[in-house]
Amino acid sequence: MNEETTRCGFAAIIGAPNAGKSTLINTLAGYKVAIVSHKVQTTRARIRAIVIEDATQIVFVDTPGIFAPRRRLDEAMVEAAWSGANDADVVLCIIDSRAGITEDVERIVKKLAEDRPKTVLVLNKIDLLRREALLDLAAKLNAKYGFLETFMISAATGDGVDRLKQQLALLMPQGPWLYPEDQIADVPMRLIASEITRERIYERLHQELPYASTVETERWEERQDGSVRIDQVIFVERESQRKIVLGKGGQTIKEIGKQAREELSGMLERKVHLFLFVKVRQNWASDPERLRAMGLEP
Repeated sequence: MNEETTRCGFAAIIGAPNAGKSTLINTLAGYKVAIVSHKVQTTRARIRAIVIEDATQIVFVDTPGIFAPRRRLDEAMVEAAWSGANDADVVLCIIDSRAGITEDVERIVKKLAEDRPKTVLVLNKIDLLRREALLDLAAKLNAKYGFLETFMISAATGDGVDRLKQQLALLMPQGPWLYPEDQIADVPMRLIASEITRERIYERLHQELPYASTVETERWEERQDGSVRIDQVIFVERESQRKIVLGKGGQTIKEIGKQAREELSGMLERKVHLFLFVKVRQNWASDPERLRAMGLEP
């Protein structure tokens, strides 16, 4: 392939928390790149997935959900989301069709109208709404902002995703590919490993510990037998939260570690030795060093 026949560009996915951005990027890519949880605001850093569609390489950027920030971590997440949108060739504004036009959606559409990026509307979760309601929602949103095109999909089932990918490929600029054909993500494996463990924490402790934790991979050691040792630290804000993560007799952290290790072993296709440690770090969500470790600018 040469520059005359290939296309390559960036497509940023923005939307309110829990609109389905991470599920969509995983479905588009055909593999797991981003953390998926029923809890809102689980995506924190900008995650890139590299997808090939015919002669086009599309770099999808899954951004944190856009919401009204209340703390420094929230502000950094929202800034990361809009930065990803402003840097992209095309923006996908994804809307939870069932939720409709919420305050967060109103805020996003207003910002789009101010910045005028090249944006397509993606109505997600169409399997949960009648067609008449979907058409009405699409009309109201297009009246607020002139989207290039409207797509109706279900990121969970894959319905409509192939057409979306095909049309996005046509919107990418001509030029050489930025990544090798076999590269699937522009994210350090250390970060992906941290996200996998964080997802397991959400699944196990989503009621007791909704957003008070973060995970950092401190050590990644390739061993001679082909296995890998991974040391991770789970940061929480209070001693009471540390006890929740550990569980009675250390059973909770053992189960979290077991599930994360199994997923990492499957992803890396080799044996993984995962060691988890829990540390109390008050106000970690306002710590510039912690924010940088998460891929956010403080």
